[in-house]
Amino acid sequence: MVLLDIRELKVYYHSRIRGIVRAVDGVSLTLDRDESLGLVGESGSGKSTIAFALMRLLPNYAKISGKILFDGINLLEASEDFMRSIRGKRIALVPQDPFTSLDPLMRVGDQIAEAIIAHNPLMEKEDAKKLALEALEAVGIMKNRANDYPHQFSGGMRQRALIAMAIALKPDLLIADEPTTALDVIVQAQILDLLKDLKKKLGLSIILISHDISVIMQVSDKIAVMYAGKIVETAPSLTIAESPVHPYTKALIRSVPNIDTERQVFEAIPGQPPDLTNPPSGCRFHPRCPLAGNKCKTEEPPLVKIGEKHYVACWLYAKR
Repeated sequence: MVLLDIRELKVYYHSRIRGIVRAVDGVSLTLDRDESLGLVGESGSGKSTIAFALMRLLPNYAKISGKILFDGINLLEASEDFMRSIRGKRIALVPQDPFTSLDPLMRVGDQIAEAIIAHNPLMEKEDAKKLALEALEAVGIMKNRANDYPHQFSGGMRQRALIAMAIALKPDLLIADEPTTALDVIVQAQILDLLKDLKKKLGLSIILISHDISVIMQVSDKIAVMYAGKIVETAPSLTIAESPVHPYTKALIRSVPNIDTERQVFEAIPGQPPDLTNPPSGCRFHPRCPLAGNKCKTEEPPLVKIGEKHYVACWLYAKR
């Protein structure tokens, strides 16, 4: 059953200095209940903008169009009171930086309890604290650490505390924006295992955002690869891992280490991501693509189906 249906989403930032930045430019995605979706791409590809658009947390200078249907309700037409009622309760966000996202002057347990009371104003404070302790325990933090301040937690524990805050009210959808950034590989693996475990136990739908496709593959049921504000390929994770087709997806995979390969030559993607105030004509990846032809430079490729739940936007596969 579809929980989230994003249709032709566009988010343009209007800047007096830079002009119009086309951060997200016609993205369509679906997410089923109990499913996990990985959004992957280089910095500036529009991944986090989609998350903030979904939460309706974009700045005033962002202009948004399209549809975001959450459980059948178009969030772009919903009232602000409705959005406040579901933020944190039905849709929860784990932001990128746990240290700056937590209040340094409040105990961790109190911060989680405060978020719970915000959605349950008649709840007794002690009952909220009890739920906060349960949430911390669910992410592997001992209850006695609830009285600690954020600076007394390690980076991995702060990330777990943010996840505890996000799941405390048992949301339908959890959005994790770069949850493993700046963590060492051991803690990174622990956080990813935690997300998989919580998805199974709580029946969560998850959107995981990362620039690291190897991280995305470990957690996600399906993957959407973004480049310069657009989806260039989407498919089940196993399909992306074994049979990627878009040149950009292949380049992302070749840029990460593979422990199954004895010798591996890492390949950097040449050039830089485009300036989205003036994106390239045609396929936006064509200035960096070794397979680009003349049509790639002038006409934008449609997103076409090439296999079971496998879609790609590339003139190598679309009908010419």
